[in-house]
Amino acid sequence: MRELSVEDAHAAWQAGQAAIVDVREMDEHDATRIPGVPLIPMSELLERLDELPEGPLVIVCRSGQRSAAVASYLAEEGGRTEVSNLEGGIIAWAAGGLPYEGDPPR
Repeated sequence: MRELSVEDAHAAWQAGQAAIVDVREMDEHDATRIPGVPLIPMSELLERLDELPEGPLVIVCRSGQRSAAVASYLAEEGGRTEVSNLEGGIIAWAAGGLPYEGDPPR
């Protein structure tokens, strides 16, 4: 599993070279979200694995800890060879001036 900076993740996403998936819970997503990024909460991940986009994935959460666990699981147990963790999560995304909707993440 790789760590990607918000700049590298955003560039790959915009170029269509990777999909981003949010693994936070619904209330967190309702408060702050990256437009166009699907939500598959970590608590529902095992039941919703078939909803993950094909190809390279970047996993995001609030600060990068839950997403690191999900990315590691997908790489080790899920057979996903191209999976990355968004370093610093949505907090770093917003701090980097990248687009988000809702309240500033805390």
